[in-house]
Amino acid sequence: MFPFPRSPVVAALLLGLLAACSGGLSPPENSPYAPGAAQGEGVDGLIVGHRLMAAGEYELALKAYYRAAAEHGANADVLSAIGSADLKLGRLNQAEQMLRRAVEEDQTFVPAWNNLGVVLMERGKVPEAARVFQTAYALDSGQSDAIRENLRLALAKMDKPAYDPAQDKPFKLVRRGAGEYLLLTRQ
Repeated sequence: MFPFPRSPVVAALLLGLLAACSGGLSPPENSPYAPGAAQGEGVDGLIVGHRLMAAGEYELALKAYYRAAAEHGANADVLSAIGSADLKLGRLNQAEQMLRRAVEEDQTFVPAWNNLGVVLMERGKVPEAARVFQTAYALDSGQSDAIRENLRLALAKMDKPAYDPAQDKPFKLVRRGAGEYLLLTRQ
C-alpha cells in the first residue's frame, strides 16, 4: 500500500491524475481511433477486420476475423468475412470451405453467396458459380449492380469458355458497411 504523500502539492497532482484516468478521455468524433478504445473496451473484431481488408492487410484482417469468431461465434457474417480474407490471400480451398459454411449457416446471406461465386469462378467451376450468382441475385432482388455483373460474366464464360472476363475487366471485391460488397473495376 502506498503511504499518503505528506506534501499537499504531490497529493493534488496524484488526485488530478486519478481524475484524468477515471473517464472523460474519449477520442474526438473525427478521431481515427475506434470508440471505446480509450475506455479500455475491446473493439469488435469484425469492424477491425473490415478496416484491415480495406487497407489491404489481409493476413491481419484474417486474425481479427478469427477473434470475432471467438467473440460472436461462427455466424454467417464472420464465416463470410474469413472466407473473403482467405480469397484475398489466394487460399481458394479454405475460402470455398468457409463460404460454404457461411451459406449453410444463413441461406439468405447475400454476401456469402456472392463471394462463394467469386471463389468458384477463380477455381474454374463456372457452371456452379453461375448458379451461385443466380441465387445471390435472386436473394438480393436484383438490387446490386455488382452481383448482376458477376452473374453476367459467369454466364458469358459458360457460353464462351475461351472468354476470359478477368482479362478485360480485372475486379476486386471490397466490403462496405454491414455486409454490402462492391465490385470495382480498374480502368
